[in-house]
Amino acid sequence: MSVAPGTELGTHTVVNQVPPLDGFDPLECDPGLADALRREGAAPDLKALALAVGSAEYREHARLANEHEPVLRTHDRYGHRIDEVDFHPSWHALMQLSVEHGLHAAPWADGAHLARAAGFYLVSTLEQGHCCPISMTYAAVPALRHAPELAERYEPGLASRTYAPGLARPESKPGLLAGMSMTEKQGGSDVRTGTTRATPTADGTYSLVGHKWFTSAPMNDLFLTLAQAPGGLTCFVLPRVLPDGTRNALRIQRLKDKLGNRSNASAELEYSGAVGWRVGDEGRGVATIIEMVSMTRLDCVLGAAGTVRAALSEAAHHVTHRSAFGALLADQPLMQAVVGELAVESEAATTLAIRLAGAVERGETAFLRLALPASKYLVCKRTPAVVAEALECLGGNGYVEESPMPRLYRESPLNSIWEGSGNVTALDLLRALSRSPESVDAVLDEIALAQGADARFDRAVEQLRVEFRAPEPRRARRLAELLALCLQGSLLLRTAPAEVADAFVAGRLQPDGPWRTAGTLPEGVAAAKPLLERVTPAV
Repeated sequence: MSVAPGTELGTHTVVNQVPPLDGFDPLECDPGLADALRREGAAPDLKALALAVGSAEYREHARLANEHEPVLRTHDRYGHRIDEVDFHPSWHALMQLSVEHGLHAAPWADGAHLARAAGFYLVSTLEQGHCCPISMTYAAVPALRHAPELAERYEPGLASRTYAPGLARPESKPGLLAGMSMTEKQGGSDVRTGTTRATPTADGTYSLVGHKWFTSAPMNDLFLTLAQAPGGLTCFVLPRVLPDGTRNALRIQRLKDKLGNRSNASAELEYSGAVGWRVGDEGRGVATIIEMVSMTRLDCVLGAAGTVRAALSEAAHHVTHRSAFGALLADQPLMQAVVGELAVESEAATTLAIRLAGAVERGETAFLRLALPASKYLVCKRTPAVVAEALECLGGNGYVEESPMPRLYRESPLNSIWEGSGNVTALDLLRALSRSPESVDAVLDEIALAQGADARFDRAVEQLRVEFRAPEPRRARRLAELLALCLQGSLLLRTAPAEVADAFVAGRLQPDGPWRTAGTLPEGVAAAKPLLERVTPAV
């Protein structure tokens, strides 16, 4: 005899429950993404990917991949060193989805960087851990091109849409994935303090001895790493399997026990005579690998925007179906104000992220030198606060592990730390400012496209010009924040509905300063309910 859930003991009837957020189309409730792509002149066919992202099947894969974390096997049953990482089948399902849709290195072959950025954003709303190896693979290609013969050897496999996990010679695999291994125990972000040594050998390769404290995706096929060669800090590529079929001497000491990103394996490695091929000139390691860092910073912005959007979808869906105090939450003015402002935050993040991707596709180098670190600083740093507000919209239902919200909350600080935490990114902005003063004109020209549209925005732009005239390290965060806000404001004033742009400017560019809690916009701002309705998933 079947019994309705909750009635087994005859104590109560379960009512007022929110239906699962399964089977929705994330494109239909994300007009900001569609508007941003149109503005950039792109119309990628994202329908199949979007339907997978919103499906019950792949949302369950996301849950399972995080519940069943990767397991390190250093030795086989006979005592041989194997350094293998075992993953749940749901991890492989997520990886296959992203690789088949070309979200890794495919754009370096087909030129579709904007389509790839939009797709990466979409899968970031689904599950963030698997995005790490996808991002590393995308970012590896510009660095590899400093060694044309290595790029010729590896690029076809990196750009292939075939997902081929497992250990084999890279030359024999139908698809490849790349990782990055830079930081060490004593240095962290200060990679120039690395102690790993690279000794030239007679065959033109190098022998590497040392350690890496945080290696992204140790199950990938090849890694870009930094080591001290005779000529100074140098970039190398190390395959897991050497051309003769033997394993390279990359020893996984342990997997990191991380706050979030738990579906992904991050490892501590030791190189005990590992074979590496030089990428770029000796002593130019940072300059060589910085292009990889720039591309992963773009993905940090896209991934953070995706995390914000995922949290917004959960909150908007919940308040649309949950009642309290005699009315639907979505009909109550204060909840409308809160979720409406989260919707504005999401649209601002998404619009800016797609603008950066367009700049990559068009090669707007001067614009990116300042816009990318500033955007990475602000969008990623805002994510934990936005996710926390979204979680609160669900109350206790969002705090329990059956909900996706705890996973999103654990993920939320990641992109702010990855590829340079707040201080590192803000100081990188100052260095770019001093080395490339033409970049100031590039970002100000973009911002000026909205001059005169709003007096509050114009006042913020004048404050930004003042900061540009006298930059100093102590105020680097203020400069990064103000630059990103002005870029977002300019984009929204030019392209978003009036109620979105007005709410953004009112909440962030008022004279008394931004970053009050959500739902505290001043009087006179457009009604919040249309902002909520604009982003609510249809299930």
